[in-house]
Amino acid sequence: MKTRSQSASSADGWVKPADVWPEWGRAGPRRRSGVGQDAQRPWRRTGLKHPPAAAFAFLLALALLALTRLPPLLPGGDGAVPSPAGTSPRPRRDAAAPQPGGFARGREPPWPHGNPGTEEPSGPSHRLRFGETILPWFSADDVQRMKLLANGEVVAKTRIPGHGQILRVGLRAAPGASRADLDGDCLDGLCGLIKRPGDLYEVLAFHLDRVLGLNRSLPAVARRFGSHLLPYRYTDGAPRPIIWWAPDIQHLEDANNDQNSFALRWVQYQALLRQRCGTAGSSAAAAAAAAGRAPCLGIEHAEWSRLALFDFLLQVHDRLDRYCCGFQPEPSEPCVEEMLRDKCRNPAELALVHILVRRSAPSHLVFIDNAGRPQHPEAKLNFRLLQGIESFPETAVAMLKSGCLQNVLLQSLYVDREFWESQGGSEGLKPLLQTLERRGQILLRHIQEHKLTVFREPSH
Repeated sequence: MKTRSQSASSADGWVKPADVWPEWGRAGPRRRSGVGQDAQRPWRRTGLKHPPAAAFAFLLALALLALTRLPPLLPGGDGAVPSPAGTSPRPRRDAAAPQPGGFARGREPPWPHGNPGTEEPSGPSHRLRFGETILPWFSADDVQRMKLLANGEVVAKTRIPGHGQILRVGLRAAPGASRADLDGDCLDGLCGLIKRPGDLYEVLAFHLDRVLGLNRSLPAVARRFGSHLLPYRYTDGAPRPIIWWAPDIQHLEDANNDQNSFALRWVQYQALLRQRCGTAGSSAAAAAAAAGRAPCLGIEHAEWSRLALFDFLLQVHDRLDRYCCGFQPEPSEPCVEEMLRDKCRNPAELALVHILVRRSAPSHLVFIDNAGRPQHPEAKLNFRLLQGIESFPETAVAMLKSGCLQNVLLQSLYVDREFWESQGGSEGLKPLLQTLERRGQILLRHIQEHKLTVFREPSH
């Protein structure tokens, strides 16, 4: 962990993502403190050591190199990209009361704003703005799939039974590159799900997933459609999210429970957490079978921690608490209208949904339907989503502690032109990202108060 003398920030208070993102510049994990001395106690259990001076200097050089590759500020902005040569050490702010966005008040973070006097190219080929250097939290597969979703020509469509306004569409990446055979295209990974305009925050959720290093959600972009193959309401000019269709997600054969790879109830889920099913080197599965307890599902134990953290930040209740047992819902909530909340009296009746895995990675969860509730009030945050979780992924916790979450998310979301513009750019996104930042600080306090730990991600 870096000492105060090693901490550096730019002249306008912007904290460089390179200081907290373990893959920036292909360097090893680095973390920033900032939740107070007491909050650092769980970190000491990980046994991390201070990096040697030479390694620190090397990482700092890579961080400064990455900073120089950030998108340039367009004319008319009220700030400038901080010069690496002009940075100077200064005391860090306590992350228990961070400045919104991690940058000084009255200053803008370093990326293009856009203004009436400056126009950027538009059109299908400019829907994504990756720049010369791909941000390190996007994989090569992410980039390829995002480009397919943003620019691919719609060549076929079909409805998803029981899912309202959701269409599955086949996409042609280039002229003559694909046939109009929807089933064949989908098996080849050339399909997407067009969802409702109200689900647009699934794009934000995808970027949050990647920035936190979870890598469990499917690529998603915002897009305005104009294909003659689509019904009018899909081509009325409103941006919609389109999510990459993973061809190998496992579904139960039960038509009433096909949004799961496993039939899992709340009581069984809590038992899996106590048994630490899926822990490396654990014999919990054999022990459970011998004792007549609920069998393990083959899902790594750490997956539930990733899911709980992700769902808490976004307040996604549908997976772990679709009955709204963990908060007081509004009368208009589906769990109230459908009288699902009445089942909270009997935990044995509570089922989990959207517990999905892929055949190519059956021990890892896949996160779907991630729009969550950006406007959910802080007084009603659902802590039931965290019940039974004893540790959290180190990379994600490091990002939350750094105070950089808003800045890094803005940099990531800028890649998606349609989403960026539909939300009003950086100014329009700030309230939403401040909500995520605040929820992250509340989660850190929960970790501290309950003396929970963090775990290191496996190296790949």
